[in-house]
Amino acid sequence: MKEAIDLCELVEQFGNDQQCRNYLEKLRWPKGVRCPKCGGERLSSILKRDQYNCDSESCGYQFSVTAGTIFHDTHLALTKWFLAVFLICQSRKGMSANQLKRMLRINYRTAWYLCHRIRFAMNEESPEKLDGTIEIDETFIGARQRGHQHKAGHPECKKQVVIGIRQRGGDLRFFHAEDVKSGTLARYIRENVSADVDVIMTDEFQGYPKALHDAGVLAEHKTIKHKDGIYVDGDIYTNTVESAFSLLKRGIMGTWHKISAKHLTAYLDEMTWRFNNRKNPYLFRDTMLKLIHSDNLEYKELTQQKAA
Repeated sequence: MKEAIDLCELVEQFGNDQQCRNYLEKLRWPKGVRCPKCGGERLSSILKRDQYNCDSESCGYQFSVTAGTIFHDTHLALTKWFLAVFLICQSRKGMSANQLKRMLRINYRTAWYLCHRIRFAMNEESPEKLDGTIEIDETFIGARQRGHQHKAGHPECKKQVVIGIRQRGGDLRFFHAEDVKSGTLARYIRENVSADVDVIMTDEFQGYPKALHDAGVLAEHKTIKHKDGIYVDGDIYTNTVESAFSLLKRGIMGTWHKISAKHLTAYLDEMTWRFNNRKNPYLFRDTMLKLIHSDNLEYKELTQQKAA
């Protein structure tokens, strides 16, 4: 597949399930098909069932390209999986389950589950720590709030805290946090910011100095004073992380409309993956790779726990 692909090319290249299977096979086994159980190369093809049989005497495992992947035992055509992944990747503010339902002609429950399975695969485990110039800020998602914004952790408050950390010219991280106390901020900073970072940019919130100290970050800390009506002071600003917050909120207001606290992290993972890959010409391919290697997310896991 060439670098960028449009919707017409997607339909042309992956217009039936066999074309989709062939592509998944190339992604999963770029050096040739291997038995997923023993890694053996001695295989025979079972064409009628589109499966392989491992000819190793100690194995004999029968498998298909979807075996052990998120696509295993799916009742949805692979062509619709491919379309859903493409549409979600190409929509800067996300794609609602209702919109996907209409476009793919599937029921809402299927569309909702499909969206969540794709989001689940977009989660980046153990990403590299951010370096250079770092901007850190916090925002609040949910109903209107009375009183001071930094008291949003109170159980009676319906606002959900989202912490944003962004490297200028680099990647973004979003986190659904329980509060904005210095200890909470320190944990996210410690886990995501390199100890020898050049400089940290924040607003004047008083929790940041202690959080940076507790996180072991000894870099210069520069503060922009929003309360004084100042948003840019030379190279001191938090506008790049705030622009990411703006995109997130437009996605919530214009696309998803409402997000429960329970599933907020999943939406943040989706937005982060798409944002960090906004210039990646291989975004569709890389997302398909993540789906192939992702654990399966069962429907009952999404629905059995009560929302926070």
